[in-house]
Amino acid sequence: MIAGFSASLSGLMAQSKRLAVSADNVANMHTRGLRAGGPAEQPGAYVPKRVQDVTTAGGGVRAELRPVTPPSVEVYAPGSPDADAEGIAAVANVNLAEELVTQIQAQRAYEANAAALRTQDELTDSLLDVKT
Repeated sequence: MIAGFSASLSGLMAQSKRLAVSADNVANMHTRGLRAGGPAEQPGAYVPKRVQDVTTAGGGVRAELRPVTPPSVEVYAPGSPDADAEGIAAVANVNLAEELVTQIQAQRAYEANAAALRTQDELTDSLLDVKT
């Protein structure tokens, strides 16, 4: 019984993390990206992330962060302060449509885990209901 609670709770936490990471990607989608061939440290450059679900030994899930590859794409933006002499600027590799789908999936998975948790709680309550 406890394992079911643990699995559902880990799913809730993993989906919360997935939603937070996706929201962070959307918030930073127009920020400077890592310039290809540039220095390893580029202050102010945003590296988008993805959440990878990893199954735990006890039956549950753990959310691990992975960087998006490639972290940036080059776009023609001659008015950008980050543009080079040809007007090319690196922006974070974030696809708004993909992030929206990720957020909807996280919401639905969160709702499913919350429903499973509620059902387990009801089953535990009925199991412990002692009638005299």
